Amino acid sequence: MADFQVGDYTIEIDEDGFIQEPDRWDEAVALALAGTEGVSDLTDDHWKVVNFLREYYIEFGVAPMIRKLCKATGFKLKEIYDLFPSGPAKGACKVAGLPKPTGCV
Repeated sequence: MADFQVGDYTIEIDEDGFIQEPDRWDEAVALALAGTEGVSDLTDDHWKVVNFLREYYIEFGVAPMIRKLCKATGFKLKEIYDLFPSGPAKGACKVAGLPKPTGCV
């Protein structure tokens, strides 16, 4: 585990950069984590994906399957990759403050 500085506080991340305490997530954390994924600015489209991921995780305790993410947000998979170049599991879930999804390499 490592520490990740966000403003004037520190959060714990794993070796892949996923935060270990999802309840410590906020918009500042999202912006900082986005930078580690090559996303310099979070647009309304980014937030649409991030907010859906968070809401789904809070309700079900897991990240949604990619097909469900695309259907709920209205984005095609290619559009998700355009928003989060490292993909919906690695990039989008990391920015949303979710734990590393199972099967994510």
